[in-house]
Formats: sequence, structure tokens, C-alpha cells
Amino acid sequence: MDDRIISPGLRSDEVQLDRALRPQRLADLIGQGRVRANLSILIEAACQRGEALDHVLFYGPPGLGKTTLAHIIAHEMQVPLRATAGPAIERAGDLAAILSNLREKEVLFIDEIHRLGRAVEEILYPAMEDFTLDLVVGKGPSARSIRLKLPHFTIVGATTRLALLTAPLRARFGAVFRVDFYDRAALEAIVRRAARMLEVEIDEGGAAEIARRGRGTPRVALRLLKRVRDYAQVRSDGRVTREVAQEALTLLEVDELGLDELDRQVLHTIIEKFGGGPVGLETIAAAVSEESDTVMDVVEPYLLQVGFLERTPRGRVATARAYEHLGIPYDRAEQPTLF
Repeated sequence: MDDRIISPGLRSDEVQLDRALRPQRLADLIGQGRVRANLSILIEAACQRGEALDHVLFYGPPGLGKTTLAHIIAHEMQVPLRATAGPAIERAGDLAAILSNLREKEVLFIDEIHRLGRAVEEILYPAMEDFTLDLVVGKGPSARSIRLKLPHFTIVGATTRLALLTAPLRARFGAVFRVDFYDRAALEAIVRRAARMLEVEIDEGGAAEIARRGRGTPRVALRLLKRVRDYAQVRSDGRVTREVAQEALTLLEVDELGLDELDRQVLHTIIEKFGGGPVGLETIAAAVSEESDTVMDVVEPYLLQVGFLERTPRGRVATARAYEHLGIPYDRAEQPTLF
């Protein structure tokens, strides 16, 4: 699903550009006002006491800036950031090696932290709570346990699936923040800032059009900006206006609300094949030839956000707004009772 232009996942060819456009300080962060205000207090208090920041967990859909927030925390605390991911830590020894090399107040960022193995988590519990590392040396009757003292450090975790995080691990984070979708004004400001850094000439109409189709996700909006920039360079005078943005995004099959072909295919499937629902997730996935996890994690969140889809105990149901957006007549009398 990384081939989708509106996929919130970060592609390998976008890593360097993502780093270049990433804000470095809280003052430069656009949007996420509640998270920004709380982090500002936590960081300032820790700096005044000369202590390491308490462990922080960010959760929410992909592409909303959880990694950026981790980098900002390290920058504001004036310490290095070491980054890894849950799937990359396969054995307890891997995590022990990482932890034993941390220095005082350093930040360890663990992306997709919900994918840590149970044995790895067992190592993490005392490290987060008591800053100790329990190791077993040797095997059999001669085995002995060694407890190493660790410097006070900060773990910043990020997850898109908070429910998959075990309760003991979640309880060891001193601050837990949900990262929400961005409103239109914040997304426009992000697009304008990125355009300045990329030296792209863009007017208010062009920024507004890209933001409108950015699905409330900065990563998606920035990807659309790059594609519109290419279109403006080849088919226009290089300046991004509302008309140029509309033409470019229409060519990319991204409609005025940011829906792409897969989004519309899911909605058409529910409406035309299953009478608007309710219909089960597995059935939808089979009908559109996608994995059920893809439909649930990649397609559904935005369709739910814009009010085109409802989750009910009996399955997914397309709303009247979805019918209207697709130009399909909506007969309320024919719709099934949800409850």
C-alpha cells in the first residue's frame, strides 16, 4: 500500500526530505496545540531540575508527527536521540546492548513499540522503572543473575495501535499523548512552510487546495505538494495556484476530499454489492482483494473521520454522506436498521 499517493507511510525515497522539513523545536511545530503545551511544561520542568525527562508515549494514526515529536524532545533537552523500532529488536540481548550504551538523559526512540516481543518487554520493565538491567550469565546450575545500574534516560515510544500495547508497559510511561489529525488551517501552514523550504512558489489558493486533500495528515499533504510541484514545473510556469493544484491532483485521482481509488472502491463495494451494509471487515477485504489489516488500518480511519463510514456491532455501514459524495441516490427507507 506504499504505492498509494495518499499513503501515510514513509517511503524510503522520502527519508532525507522528511528530515529536512522536520521542525527542530516546539516553537516551530504547527498544530497539536494540546500536546505541544504539555510537552513544553514537562521539558522545562525537567531542565530546571537537571533531570532526564520522564518516559513519553505517543499514539495515533501514521504520518501525524510522532517521530518528529521525539526528535523535538531530544533537541529541546539538548541530548542525542537514538532511534530503533519494535520489529528490529528481536532478542532481549539486542535491547540490553542498546540500553547499556545509553548515556545520562539521552533519548531512546522506539517506533512501533507495540511490536516488541514479550521477552524484550521483560528487560524493559526494570530499565524504565528502576534504571537497572537484569542479565543472566551462564546456563544451568552455574547460571547467575547480574544487575547493572543504568544512567537515567528517556524512552519515547510511538504506536499506531495503543490497544496492542500491554498494560504493564503502558503503565511505565509517565506521559501518554494522542496525536490527532490536523485541521485545515494547520495543514495549510505546514504546506506553505514546506513550499518555502523547497523554494516552490505557491499562492494561498494552491496551499488551501493541497491542504483540503491532505487527509488531515502532514506527510500526505507534503507528498501531494511535491507531486503538484512536478506538475507545475512540467505543465505550467512552475507556480502552484489553485487551478494547477486541482489539475495535478485530479490527474493523480485524488478527489476534493483526499479520497483515492481504493477509498472509493471500498465505499462502492459496501454500497453496490452489499446494499450499504452492514458488512463484515473480512468480506469487504475479500471483495476489494486487499488484506483486512490494510482496510482497517489504512482505509477506514479517514473514511470514519470524514463521516463516510460507521462501525456497528454487525459490520461496516456506508453513511448518507458517502452516497452523496459518490453521486449515488440515497433511499433512507431501504437502509438497514443499525441497532
